[in-house]
Amino acid sequence: MNLLALGCSFRTAPVEVRERLAFTDATLAAALEELAARFGCEAVLLATCNRVEVYAARPAEPATPDAELLAEFLGESHGVARESLVPHLYARRDGDAVRHLFRVAASLDSMIVGEAQIVGQVKRAYELARERNTAGPLLNALFQQARVVAKRVRSETDIARGHVSVSSVAVDYVRQVFDHFGDKKILVIGAGKMGELTLQHLKALRPHRIWVTNRSPEKAQAVALGCAGEPVPWDALDDVLARADIVLSTTGAPEPVVTLERWRGIDARRKEGTVVILDIAVPRDFDPRIHDGDRTCLFNIDDLKRIREGTLRDRLKHVAPAEAIVEHEARKFVKDWTRRKHGPIIQRLTQEFEAKRRAVLDELMTRLDGRLTDVDRAVIEKAFKRYQNQVLHGPISALTEEPHEPGGHTLLEALRKLFGLGE
Repeated sequence: MNLLALGCSFRTAPVEVRERLAFTDATLAAALEELAARFGCEAVLLATCNRVEVYAARPAEPATPDAELLAEFLGESHGVARESLVPHLYARRDGDAVRHLFRVAASLDSMIVGEAQIVGQVKRAYELARERNTAGPLLNALFQQARVVAKRVRSETDIARGHVSVSSVAVDYVRQVFDHFGDKKILVIGAGKMGELTLQHLKALRPHRIWVTNRSPEKAQAVALGCAGEPVPWDALDDVLARADIVLSTTGAPEPVVTLERWRGIDARRKEGTVVILDIAVPRDFDPRIHDGDRTCLFNIDDLKRIREGTLRDRLKHVAPAEAIVEHEARKFVKDWTRRKHGPIIQRLTQEFEAKRRAVLDELMTRLDGRLTDVDRAVIEKAFKRYQNQVLHGPISALTEEPHEPGGHTLLEALRKLFGLGE
């Protein structure tokens, strides 16, 4: 097959190594073109925060550049010594490289199994290679099929079921409490990084109103501006808490902002139904005793992480069927590609046998002329044809399943010599 995948991922390299191999859009395109030109091969570069991988291919001889040369190129592209990279690199060749890419695209090799981002990243890596004319017949077929495999895994298993980030889990829970959001009011307390991410998920629900409060009026104003919300003075916190349906709190305060006693006063003023409080601050902003599971549903960061971990455990149940799909598709791809590659020689081999079969059969029919009925002739011709197919089945099957071994004598060469097929 003549395919090599070389790279590192979060499984083999710490972030300190991966960040040294990071590409910008400009450097990625330049490196891709240099790789293809230098080694005269098809090339795709897959670069994410969790992995950097080089896919190099040549549909015909000579073999792809070896792993050491690709490692040297990768290091040279970033001013990193090859020796410091080698301990963190893995190499996959031919069928193993096909299987690896299919697993990557199907998010079976991701830090969070079943995450959706990787298939888009694989797609963008391939599209860049097409734009820069570095993808040829083999990588075109391979990366297109990788997307098909990823789609099969997502549609035929539940490996992608449920969100797994804290922010998305929080919103999933809110969706279970409320069936519509057009009349809901969201209060944001503080403006931590995770809070802003969660707020973006909440904003997508298109609530009636978003209030933002912070000890710093400037921060409240900035966060409110980013979410089309309304800044609220810090000293009005109790008033808006009494009116909010969903509360997102992430202040970073050393002590609880809302104690049990303070909440009792706020709750007595509430006229609305259930309030969901997402307290993702550490230390916590709300006294956990305010949770009653009815009018007040309080979730802290650990609660949300437990839900997330439960989702991940559920996803792991679907890894085995997903791996089975990948294995089936990888074997099929290798077999189909090999058959396609060897199509001309298989056709010549079949034609050669067909001509010899026809010659022997014609001679036999001539000798037996007048002694055979039409039925006899049909039976004899069918028997010769079946024998031809049985004889060719072994060599053709072996040829289509033979692994590629650079520099070695191949079954293809042997068949050419045995049957005098030439080049």
